[in-house]
Amino acid sequence: MDVTPQPPQSSDPNRSLLDPSGSPASPSASSAPSATPPAPPAPPPDPGPPAELPPPSLRTTLRRAALGAVAGAVLVTGAVVAVPDDEGTKAPPLPVPGSVSRALAATAAGSPVALADLKALIGDRRRWVGAHPSDARSWAVLGAAYVEWGLRSADAAYYDRAERALKRSLDAGPGEDGGTAARVGLAALANARYDFGAAKKWGEAVRAREPKQWAVYPALIDAYRGLGDDRSANRAVESFTELRSGVPALVQRARTYLDRGRREDALASAQDAADRATAPAQKAECLYLLGELARKRGEPEEAVAQYGAALRTDRTHHPSLAGRAGALAALGRTDEAQRDYQAALAGLPRPEYMLELGELYESLGQHRDARSQYARLGETLARDAARGVDDALLRGRFEADHGNPAEAVEVLEAEWARSHRSAAVADALGWALYRSGDPDAALEYAARAVGTNGQNASYAYHLGMIQRELGRYGTARRSLEEALRTDPRFSPLAAPAARKALDDLAAPPADAG
Repeated sequence: MDVTPQPPQSSDPNRSLLDPSGSPASPSASSAPSATPPAPPAPPPDPGPPAELPPPSLRTTLRRAALGAVAGAVLVTGAVVAVPDDEGTKAPPLPVPGSVSRALAATAAGSPVALADLKALIGDRRRWVGAHPSDARSWAVLGAAYVEWGLRSADAAYYDRAERALKRSLDAGPGEDGGTAARVGLAALANARYDFGAAKKWGEAVRAREPKQWAVYPALIDAYRGLGDDRSANRAVESFTELRSGVPALVQRARTYLDRGRREDALASAQDAADRATAPAQKAECLYLLGELARKRGEPEEAVAQYGAALRTDRTHHPSLAGRAGALAALGRTDEAQRDYQAALAGLPRPEYMLELGELYESLGQHRDARSQYARLGETLARDAARGVDDALLRGRFEADHGNPAEAVEVLEAEWARSHRSAAVADALGWALYRSGDPDAALEYAARAVGTNGQNASYAYHLGMIQRELGRYGTARRSLEEALRTDPRFSPLAAPAARKALDDLAAPPADAG
């Protein structure tokens, strides 16, 4: 059996939102993707026959790793979602020491898994379930590993494989009292597809039966954040940190503080996490978070340093490449920024990186390159949608600024109707309404975004522009000043527009509010 993860073949056409000229494509238009997802790395050395047991002393260590609540991790926005133990089931024999045992040990500690170790785990479990198709636990491990591989390769084709494996685990499981591992995996899968309602359902089902099962809480946190339920997210963070201390808990706290606008607390928690982290994959994730915090504070020099440290720790950490690209662009080092974006996209073709690079090209007057990048973005979003990923938020943002604002409103209103009511969705919907010519309706959503997530330069900019359109010049000035004070270089396109709008408001009418 081939142990290397390979993308399943699909005959579905890849529909593009934009044609190469940058005009909206007709609904029937289709084209091949401009870049294929990166192939997984070369196969690792065979970790040994799945049925071969390690020596007794190591067997004990590995069994604890496999049964101590984790057996296959999924990294989602910095949080480790682990596949937990199901009571009453027997763990399969474990392989000899190597990549698979490192993967199990990392997840038992609540840490990210190195890519090579993740691939070895997938290969090992594929071989095992091929010979033992009724092993519910191993199907759950395999499904969760596929979710992470999909995230780490930006290849949504793996989510179909994950779903089949996780449902196979439920079918093979011990009924009402089992299936915890598969349900946690299904919650993580739903988050990866931006189906936060389904993620909440799966996660809460586990929590209702096993409230002390720490592995479910990161998936619940992501689901609640995606739904805009900050109160439930905060409670889930508290539960997680009570059950699982150390670096994973510090990372969750840092993200919670950032959502609340408590930047100094977020920085302290993230720095503490980075200081405590030991494994390269975990260390790199913490350093990346420090880079993100520096960017949001408007400190691109510090951000470049933190992203660089992450890449020196783990050269495969492509999010740090993309983050460094954005920070370099803010510093005016645009050639280096383009280089880093292109390298990041070669290893991790996430659509948000395509949008950022396209806007950088546009800001530099490289309009042909921008149109090409936007076309690639459209193709990627269409392909992912065909595979069950509904990234309505990014699509709405893209259409509002670079496509059809009316379509952006339609997409984002549907997202809001699904109860996806995070600050990000509120901001995007408000901006789309403004761009489509309805600033009155836009104001409520934009104000909600700023009120929910303070100290966000982009949200403050959008609110200021809406307020200016409504003739509320005093509040518009304050919002635009807040945006530029938070981060004077928050976007290669929007930051110059904010400065120009503020200059235009320098001498407002005497009766301005």
